[in-house]
Amino acid sequence: MADSFSKKENNKKKTKKLQDKQLRREDRKDNNNKGKTLDDMIVYVDVNGHFTEVPPHLQNRDADLAKAKRAQESAVDPNADFTGIVTYLSEKGYGFITEDKTGENVFFHVGQTTQTVEKHNKVSYKKEMTPKGYRAIDIKK
Repeated sequence: MADSFSKKENNKKKTKKLQDKQLRREDRKDNNNKGKTLDDMIVYVDVNGHFTEVPPHLQNRDADLAKAKRAQESAVDPNADFTGIVTYLSEKGYGFITEDKTGENVFFHVGQTTQTVEKHNKVSYKKEMTPKGYRAIDIKK
């Protein structure tokens, strides 16, 4: 007696599933983490607090410290004015401004605007740092 179409399909699925299982098993055998030495598993922390595989005595601390200082000095000046375009404005009263120089999106709330703004308006604003990132304040057309 011949097998029906659905029975043949089920048998094909079973064999495919078994082959996939065998491939996964072989892959686990090849790529297992067992047997690694302690040196292979150690991770170091650099001056900026990032993980690295370079031991501390081989890290270029002076260059890293100089780079970190430059990043801190380039922090936003609270008195500086920025310009951008309103790219999103929700009905709930918040939106985003895309900064002209960096292309970065900055959050704003309509409570921080001195004039009514609409989508695609060119505005000037100041930035302040919040726990979630920068926020635009003193927004003017």
